[in-house]
Amino acid sequence: MKQKLFSKDFTLVIIGQIISLFGNAAVRFALPLYLLNYTGSSALYGTVTACAFVPAILLSPVGGMIADRVNKKNIMVILDFFTAAVILTFLLLMGKISLVLLMIVTLMLLYGIAGAYQPSVQASVPALVSPEQFVAANSVINTISSFASLLGPVLGGILYSAYGIKLVLWVCAACFLLSAAMEIFINIPFVRQDSAAGVWETIRKDFAESVRFIRKEKPAIGKGLFTVSGINLFLASMIMVGVPYLVTEVLPFNAALASKLCGFAEGALAAGGLTGGILAGVLAKKLSVKRAGNLIMACAGCVLAMGMLLLFLLTAPIAAYAVLVAGCFGVMLFSSIFTVLMFSFVQSETPQNLIGKVVALMFTVSMCAQPLGNILYGVLFEVCQGYEFIVVLFSGVVSMAIAAGTKNIFREIS
Repeated sequence: MKQKLFSKDFTLVIIGQIISLFGNAAVRFALPLYLLNYTGSSALYGTVTACAFVPAILLSPVGGMIADRVNKKNIMVILDFFTAAVILTFLLLMGKISLVLLMIVTLMLLYGIAGAYQPSVQASVPALVSPEQFVAANSVINTISSFASLLGPVLGGILYSAYGIKLVLWVCAACFLLSAAMEIFINIPFVRQDSAAGVWETIRKDFAESVRFIRKEKPAIGKGLFTVSGINLFLASMIMVGVPYLVTEVLPFNAALASKLCGFAEGALAAGGLTGGILAGVLAKKLSVKRAGNLIMACAGCVLAMGMLLLFLLTAPIAAYAVLVAGCFGVMLFSSIFTVLMFSFVQSETPQNLIGKVVALMFTVSMCAQPLGNILYGVLFEVCQGYEFIVVLFSGVVSMAIAAGTKNIFREIS
């Protein structure tokens, strides 16, 4: 009998993700924006957000290895409780130590937790749904992620501009506590793997096994990862650093309105992801990972259009803002479909005992470029003050070149 997609356990995973990811999106939006408003420096903003990625890069492979050896439910529950504790600690220490130091440590912890958490979620999909439902299941997870990311920044921006950072953080802490409590009732099938070696030896062997699998058995995955890293370096980093900087520091809006508009811009990113996730589910049988390169080229095209239009619209703030929002929506729509296709391909081609490790390695490699990109664009936007459209155009041109040069890689995936 065909297994239904929305079983009790998969539904609980989805609901837990809605709550947890809402808090995650809001806190990741509010904390860096609070720092940017406090200092007004895009270079510092880019540097701090870059530092935040380092633990995620280091902990993602460890999280994947743990996901294959420990019950995935327990990982989700523990990390959600720990995230709530981190946010509450930030609230207690605000005003008592250096804001920049506190921000760096807190964001590093939050990103590190996310790096260890996400492999468990992705690795749980094959344990909860049948192979023919992988694309649909990943579409649901991606859609939920985008939906939570849509509400998080929008409501976070409204709450932040009206009541300040503290209320936003209290709400986010409550989200993580509620998500952890709900995840306790999930039942994810788990087969314990034997390991007679020590912890570090086990980690070394698991990491080597995942690298060997990607290099030798499924080289298309490895080739695709290099493309994703290039896009993270030159496109995703520009969006992450550029959008809040352009809205809050370049366009002539007052501080309260800028915070709200920045939240709406972040919401446009999530709305694009939401639309892309829904389309990926609706068109699941028609989509082919062989043509995934076209989706990356479409993302680059959106950024190019943003840069070209900003060239003429920086003196018209509302029009410039509308261009940013439309471009963010397009980038996320196409990248969301691409993400669903890639994860579905990896889950269908990877043995159950390797999924967590391979997914974690994907996260790790793709995230390595993000800190460098954040620093790069933080400096570029500061150097090019008054000519910010040049930075956006640079991102679009380089991303288009990467997409054009790697389309053949994705055609090889079958």
